[in-house]
Amino acid sequence: MVEVEGKPLPELDPVEADTGIDLGLSSYAVLRGRKIASPKFFRRQEKKLKRAQRKLSHCRRGSKNRHKAKQAVARLHARIADQRRDFIEQETTRIVRESQAVYVEDLNVKAMGTRRGRLGKSVHDQSLGMFTRTLEAKCARYGRGFVKVSRWFPSTQLCSRCGALSGPKGPARLCVRTWRCGCGVVHDRDENAEANLRAEGRRLLAAGSAER
Repeated sequence: MVEVEGKPLPELDPVEADTGIDLGLSSYAVLRGRKIASPKFFRRQEKKLKRAQRKLSHCRRGSKNRHKAKQAVARLHARIADQRRDFIEQETTRIVRESQAVYVEDLNVKAMGTRRGRLGKSVHDQSLGMFTRTLEAKCARYGRGFVKVSRWFPSTQLCSRCGALSGPKGPARLCVRTWRCGCGVVHDRDENAEANLRAEGRRLLAAGSAER
């Protein structure tokens, strides 16, 4: 571990080079003009991990075979964690280099992770909290704007064109990926949320109400 001084990157156009970031499960993150697909590192290794854990459970306690099986399970978990960490480092670096300011929703990741079944596993696999913390640290280091938008801000329900609260609401409507507002505009759920987060982030940054 070494301590280094932050070196601000060259400034970009604050209007053309800022982005909202809508974090989710179907897509890892939706930014202004592009999407980051979910890598699903745990899901890709889940079958292999289950086989290794089953082999471990069949080994006699205190035996050499159990020790080897335990090491095999630990190596799989370490590999998944390393892949996830590398992915987050690469993506956050790219975002910081191409954006003058980023606006992220302040998600309650801990509450999302307590949901049972496949949804809870997917939340843990995404490591959205680690992504947000890493991005915030890099924005501070390189002189980029960083704004956390309140989790109560209705980014999904709000029409980015007319401002009406006509979008899908609640966990039961997560399957609704596109919707039509009363003003006639058809929205992609995630792209509309990104546009709303960007507008709210700009407002908070201009008003001086943002964390950074």
